[in-house]
Amino acid sequence: DDELRSICEDICLQDLSIAEWSVIEASDWFQSKRYCGGFDSIEEAFCFSLYDDSGEEFWFQFTLGDAKDIAESNLKLIEARKAG
Repeated sequence: DDELRSICEDICLQDLSIAEWSVIEASDWFQSKRYCGGFDSIEEAFCFSLYDDSGEEFWFQFTLGDAKDIAESNLKLIEARKAG
């Protein structure tokens, strides 16, 4: 959706490598109405929570390359699982 695409655009604007993201990792770097997450150096991926309209939480992650694809609308499906 547009909300996640905007987050991924912000990630791309940072123009950082995996190594640079690893140094500044933070689990809540990116926050919006439905999303909260950041880069995790162990996973070498961006790990996010998504909150649906009922407030239920789902977890998902994507790579730096995926972030570029999401920002450019080339990746339209990400698998998420219920939190917990």
